This record gives sequence, structure tokens and C-alpha cells, in this order.
Amino acid sequence: MLAVFGHTNPDTDAIASALVYARLLTRQGVPAQAYRLGELNFETPFVLREAGVEAPPLLPALAAGTPVALVDHNESAQSAPNLAELTVTRVVDHHKLGDLTTAQPAYLRFEPVGCTATILLKLHREANLPVERLDARLMLSAILSDTLHFRSPTTTTDDREAVTFLAPIADVEDVEAYALAMFAAKSDLGDTPAETLLKMDYKVFPFGDAGHQRWGIGVIETTNPAYVLGRQEELLAAMDQARAEDGLNGILLSVVDILNETNVTLVLSATEEKVLREAFGAEVQNGRADLGHRISRKKQIVPTLETYFAPEA
Repeated sequence: MLAVFGHTNPDTDAIASALVYARLLTRQGVPAQAYRLGELNFETPFVLREAGVEAPPLLPALAAGTPVALVDHNESAQSAPNLAELTVTRVVDHHKLGDLTTAQPAYLRFEPVGCTATILLKLHREANLPVERLDARLMLSAILSDTLHFRSPTTTTDDREAVTFLAPIADVEDVEAYALAMFAAKSDLGDTPAETLLKMDYKVFPFGDAGHQRWGIGVIETTNPAYVLGRQEELLAAMDQARAEDGLNGILLSVVDILNETNVTLVLSATEEKVLREAFGAEVQNGRADLGHRISRKKQIVPTLETYFAPEA
């Protein structure tokens, strides 16, 4: 049985794509099971309830050599702890190529689109397999989530066309209303501990020569940024703890206003302040940096930091 999973601290795309790809492979004669590498954020349970499907189980400890398929990621820091011992047979992803290596030739499908689910729709079409309602609902939700309903600069024509194609199959008559309901669920943070808020959409990235700089970058996408920013001191304390525990050189937490498409990033110390000023030209006041309309970690935050930390020629 092939194990299919997305990245740690999974978002809707990581979960939906694991479920959809496992089902697609099984339909093609490759028995597969979807798993997850962490707890769900607040949006994904809403999506799963609407689709009428259970969350995939947590990935169990896998023996060395176990065949696996990766979706929505390909970097070891964001994957199973023993990924190097596993046999990666397939990868479907929309991120840059990281440090992935395989012992044997693997099926790799990378495309510069806004969501892994957009690629999975293409795989259905290429296999001449009809898209089932459940899969349509999951893929539609993932695309709306990852592209912030086309607000993100990662959005492509392929993503838009995929939503148009999937909506009637998924029985979603009003896509905008459904997207807003998803974002409302994502923003219903309640009394969630600051440590949990930080890690809901959080990844560690190596920068510079040989990855000597390790930075944690979290994102909270919300329709109510005032609530999140009102907990600034708690979140800064959680960031300080995470930076120490993970042995990081720096840590950032971007609070993205989904509707207004703006980014206010919390600044922990002088180290982060220096990088934000020099890399982004950001003004820093009262522990906050205004990053304007840079709302995509993948396309607007990480590439800028990669350039900043790149060794001089």
C-alpha cells in the first residue's frame, strides 16, 4: 500500500491533495492510502465536513524502504522525519524543487500553478477518468484556499479554469459564498493558544550557502487581522520559544488580511528587524513590519529572503 501525504503543519491543499491523489492512484490500480503529518488548521475541518469525508489518519512510523508519494511539498524539512530512508516513488507539487533525492527514478510532476489540486485535475483528465463529486469538492476547496480565491499572486489561468470546471461537479453554485465561508472558518480562532496559532501554517526554510541560515516563517490568513494582532505579545513569546527550540537564526509571522490583501509581520528582535528592513525595505514600528501586499510566502517572501541570504559571487 502506497502512503500518500502532504507537508507538516498541513493546510487544506496538503490534506485534500493527499486524499484525492490516493483515490486517483487506487482507481489506476495502485493501492494507496492518504495520511497527514500534523493537526488540521481551522479551515480544513470545515472543508472535510462539507465534502462528507473524514480526515486522513496521522502517518504511522514507516519502515525503511516503504514506498511513499509526496504531495504539496518536496523538501525534507517539511516532510516525514525519516524521509531519507523511505522510497519516494511519486511527487506532485507546485513549489520550487528543494533537497529531494531518490534512490530510483520517480514520477515527478511539478507545475508553477497556485495549488497542487490544479495539477491533480490535469492528472484525472490525462488518465481519461471522470472526476467524482467528492474529489471535485476537495480540489475546488484546495484551490480556493491556496489562491485565497484568486487574490494570491500565485494564481494562474489554470487555477481559475479548474475552479470553473470543478464547481458544478462539486455542487457549489456560489463559489464566492463558499470561499467566504471557508475563510470565516479559518478566521474563527477563538481562544486558540498562541503556540498553536504560530504553527498552523509554519515552515522552516534553509537559506544561504549550505543552508547556514534557518528561518521559521509562519502565516496566519484571516478575515479578522485585528484579533490576531491584538494577541501580539503572546505570539511574540511563542515565536521566541520556537526560535530557541528549533535552533533558528530568525523567525517571522505574517498576519495576512485575506479580504484587503495586506501583510503585517510580527518582528521578534533586532535580527529580524534588520533583515526585514534590508530585504524588503519594510518600516518597523512597535514590533510590526508593514509588508504591504506581499501576501504569498511562496512567491513573495521566501524568494526575497533567498536572494538576501545568497552568497556573494
